[in-house]
Amino acid sequence: MTISVLILTLDEAGNVAACIESLPWRDDVHVLDSSSTDGTREIATAAGATVHVRTFDDYARQRNAGLALPFKGSWIVSLDADERMTPDLAREIETRIAAADADLAMMQVRRKDMLMGRWLRRASGYPTWFPRVFRKGRVTVTRAVNEEYAADGRIERLDGHIIHYPFEKGMAWWFERHNRYSTLEAATLAEERRNRPLRIGGIFSANPADRRATLKQIAYRLPGRPYLIFLHLYVLRGGFLDGAAGYHYASMRLAYEIMIDAKIAAAARGGR
Repeated sequence: MTISVLILTLDEAGNVAACIESLPWRDDVHVLDSSSTDGTREIATAAGATVHVRTFDDYARQRNAGLALPFKGSWIVSLDADERMTPDLAREIETRIAAADADLAMMQVRRKDMLMGRWLRRASGYPTWFPRVFRKGRVTVTRAVNEEYAADGRIERLDGHIIHYPFEKGMAWWFERHNRYSTLEAATLAEERRNRPLRIGGIFSANPADRRATLKQIAYRLPGRPYLIFLHLYVLRGGFLDGAAGYHYASMRLAYEIMIDAKIAAAARGGR
């Protein structure tokens, strides 16, 4: 049984080798690189991966391009370069794939986000489910940022975890990245408001995607939303129990959400 792997990269010289080394499946590892300039492609090639280059436009198009690469296997495990596979999760993936019926199209996993040497079990909002295992040709990705996945078939959840190191490139990089994220998120939300007017009845839709979309539109209209998120993560979810790491992470999420709201407000006023 061949399990293929997809890793998306942009200037991940410090991460990509460790990501590949965490995998038990190395016969068909593909790296889709967004024109890195730090040696990422050379490191990935030396680690045994097949490297492809595509100019980045948005996250959905990049992931769709990745899922369309010439994989040998009928199942694709997708990781970001700052994520690490664990032995328990790898064995579970193999077991689930071996027993999968024809209707199974996608599997989701949880991540353990790490900061200051500890797992942000509470402040990160854990558990959040991420699509990471795909049957080839049965999944498409939509939304330019904070992507959404459409599966032609059943979706299952896995028990194991991916280990996530989102701060391996430093705090300054995290803020630079989330400044870009917030710009994309604000533009995407503004477009969604124009093309998908808020209908409260969507909360009761039989379609889970419609329910999520409606709840998200409502949430982004709440006054003081960034501070509510901080209180939710740090107080209600017990982020204070994660120590200094929990406080700093919840504060960083607050800053990110403030950037999104400020950019939405500025766009509504023509950038002024």
